Amino acid sequence: MAKLLLSLHVLAAVLFIGPVAVAVSMFPARAKAALAGGPDQASATASVRLLHRITQVYAMLGIAVPVMGVGTAQIMGIMSQTWLIVATVLTVLAAGVLLVLVNPAQQNVVDALAEEAPAADLLTRATGGLKRLPMTAGIFNLLWAVVTVMMVVRPGSTTGA
Repeated sequence: MAKLLLSLHVLAAVLFIGPVAVAVSMFPARAKAALAGGPDQASATASVRLLHRITQVYAMLGIAVPVMGVGTAQIMGIMSQTWLIVATVLTVLAAGVLLVLVNPAQQNVVDALAEEAPAADLLTRATGGLKRLPMTAGIFNLLWAVVTVMMVVRPGSTTGA
């Protein structure tokens, strides 16, 4: 059972977290092009909407990753190991970055692009959040990279690597 849950956990991470990592990384450049206008605006706007939708949908599906991870850890009897606790905290931080920083900033851009002539405050929120999006996307991706390495290396693990 542990091998099945572990396999599902890894598969869910690849299929659900991977697309979010790519979408949040691609979003700022496409959003900048969409907000700038020009001949590429329609294509960039469609890309922005799609990338935001991918971020939202796959983030929800990504909840399966820690759920299956906890199930796997319980079956393996490793819930109290330090590396797993640290990885869990980093996972919660990554989710927080996505929910509190990335998603609202993306939504502001999508909202601004939905308006024919966006209000000044909406445009200010969209462009202000857009300036921070590459950094917050990088933080989100870095947190997941560290969690992934910890899952493979399992520093200090008594179960072997």
